Amino acid sequence: MSTAPLCVIGNPAAARGHATASFRRIQRLLGAQADFQFSRSPGHAEELARAAALQGYATVVAAGGDGTVHEVANGVLQAGRSDVTFGVIPLGSGNDYAACLQTPTDLRELCQNLLTGPSAAVDVGEVSDLSGRQRFFVNTLGLGLSGAVTWESRRIKGLRGLALYGLAAIRAIQRQFHVLETVLTFDDQRSDLPTLYMSIALGQREGGGFIVAPDAKLDDGLFDYLHAGRLTRLQSLAYLPRLALGKLPDHDPIVRRGQCRKLIVESKSPLIVHVDGEMFAHPSDAVNYLQIRLLPRRLLIRGRSETW
Repeated sequence: MSTAPLCVIGNPAAARGHATASFRRIQRLLGAQADFQFSRSPGHAEELARAAALQGYATVVAAGGDGTVHEVANGVLQAGRSDVTFGVIPLGSGNDYAACLQTPTDLRELCQNLLTGPSAAVDVGEVSDLSGRQRFFVNTLGLGLSGAVTWESRRIKGLRGLALYGLAAIRAIQRQFHVLETVLTFDDQRSDLPTLYMSIALGQREGGGFIVAPDAKLDDGLFDYLHAGRLTRLQSLAYLPRLALGKLPDHDPIVRRGQCRKLIVESKSPLIVHVDGEMFAHPSDAVNYLQIRLLPRRLLIRGRSETW
């Protein structure tokens, strides 16, 4: 068994294949303090992370984009080893969770933090449907138009970050603009509310920089949600720059903010859902029911910032 304290799980396809030089530098900086493993297909990073946590690595690190973060975090959480810490080296096109963690942009500083920095516990979300499918998420879950934006982003080549998701949002508004008839149960309060867009957030941003929950805290034991009901296409387009700047109004008759620890979503139509920017449900999956719950301080993060 390796004596290295870190296992770094990398995605060679991160940032649309532009992360190769960064991987080489990270390997030089960490040296013998880390073992490196590389995912070969969707879901493989999750398998590698679960095995690494069970093998006794002190820290399991996701080196890639938000998809790699999602998979590696799920693998660590599935292993059930509460003493294993989780780290992030952002190399993707969005890097939303790394931004919420305030991860250093300097690779040398970041690698040093992963080796010697303090750890802190953060909240985790869990979503399940009636078929028994279940996923953890560490940043955001989105449904309705939020899920459609993620779906559209998969069809766009050559763009990254906010430009990628901005174009995907415009296409989703053009092609997949559906107000869902939904019943939403926030904790114990059940309401009939139409839903065009909804984000359930642990962190502040998604989609490469759209600020969906500017006041969210990673360890406060609460989801921050953003919900939009019956908007027109023109109204939806007008909200996009405000989301990018984090300037949505505090009191809006259509766009609602709030907090909860648990949410049940019941929909007459099939849902489109993403978790951390990875698809959880397409319309063809016929998912009409979700249970979303918060797991307080379930994941230990290595190299925490003193300001979150």
